[in-house]
Amino acid sequence: MSSFHEAASRDTVLFINGVRKQTFTALDTYETRYGKKLRMLVFVDAKRNKLINSLNKQKQVSNKKITVEAVDFDSPVALRKKLEKYRENLLAVTCQFENSIPYLEKIIPHLPYLDTPTQSSLEWSTDKIVMRQLLKTQDKTLIPKYTVIKDSSPESVLRVEKQVGYPVVVKPAGLAASLLVSVCYHREELEDTLKKTFKTIEKVYKKKLGRGTPKILVEQLMDGEMYSIDVYVNGRGNTYATPIVHVKTGRAIGFDDFFGYQRMTPTRLLKTHIEDANHAASKAVKALGLRSTTAHVELMRTEKEWKIIELAPRMGGFRHEMYQLSYGINHILNDILVRVPQKPIIPKKTRGFTAVFNIYGKTEGVLGTIVGLKQTRLLASYTSMEVNKVKGDELKFAKNGGSPVLEIILFNKTRSDLLADIRRMEKAISIEVIKPIRRKNSSLA
Repeated sequence: MSSFHEAASRDTVLFINGVRKQTFTALDTYETRYGKKLRMLVFVDAKRNKLINSLNKQKQVSNKKITVEAVDFDSPVALRKKLEKYRENLLAVTCQFENSIPYLEKIIPHLPYLDTPTQSSLEWSTDKIVMRQLLKTQDKTLIPKYTVIKDSSPESVLRVEKQVGYPVVVKPAGLAASLLVSVCYHREELEDTLKKTFKTIEKVYKKKLGRGTPKILVEQLMDGEMYSIDVYVNGRGNTYATPIVHVKTGRAIGFDDFFGYQRMTPTRLLKTHIEDANHAASKAVKALGLRSTTAHVELMRTEKEWKIIELAPRMGGFRHEMYQLSYGINHILNDILVRVPQKPIIPKKTRGFTAVFNIYGKTEGVLGTIVGLKQTRLLASYTSMEVNKVKGDELKFAKNGGSPVLEIILFNKTRSDLLADIRRMEKAISIEVIKPIRRKNSSLA
């Protein structure tokens, strides 16, 4: 493995298909801390014109050094030629978005002297089926019972009943963000869900850049509280856990959906419980052979033990903002450091409490008006808000391929004051849905 000293003359970080807006300040922090200015290079799939145009606009409005290159990732020769003029200056390569990890896989063989994850580990950790097979090999107590099916036949339904038993969670093997995820409590629900899912799955895979051949994973519905941890993994497999985050899903507030409604940190877990969660996350990372990356690990705390729900070789959603507010952790910077390689910086002192919300309409349909935005912005805990939909847009639940109407971040130095503002926000926000979506044969988009 290389060392930071060997890479000291390099000054360019390569990003795949885009950069998060906070990356600019993260690199400023690197310059301040280490006295070295880093350049940003973005390789973008040449077929994604909208993304290329967006990055070029971002380049124009920012006063930062950023180079955008349109690349044919499917041509090894073209990819190698594009890399040639940057190769000697590359310090690290990272991918900040899960649907672009396949592009990272394609470029890794052309960067043999950088610290990167292996192609195989990236493939394993973005395929829910292979992931569970390897986790089971490492430690069968890490995962719930599951089976894999390729159709909605009576034989498939019977196999689910024999190998897993109700209630079950139905989820595609190669999609993220709770897309097409459903819960079934009995045979009729399972039969109906499988028919609808297999009818729509190829369309959603294509739209959302799903991994591999569409297949369905059916696993035991676990009873417990959901949490997540981001883990930095260096080239030697040493892991550095970030603070644990509690996740409240849409299902917990009455939706028939698993989208992450509320994420909150710090939690009220006992130190020993957090240590056990970190240990389970570390075992999961090593089961998949990940190195030189950040891993996002979702866990369920059951009555007896921690179980792994999912693992992805990327930063978790909103983690940079949450960790920055509550702990002063620069998550994007650490994601780069672990690839340089340098030791990530993880302050221990808690600054306060952060909550992030993904808010959907109560029903699917067409968006009318949104009430309560002004009241929310006036809250003492208010930090930021993204309004992702406008009047007339179609609204869908996450399980049907939809995205949230609002993304809201709240922070307060005291937990009680944060909880009070969460209550005020939830009472103020109202999303009017008009012209409900009516589907004769499917609840899936």
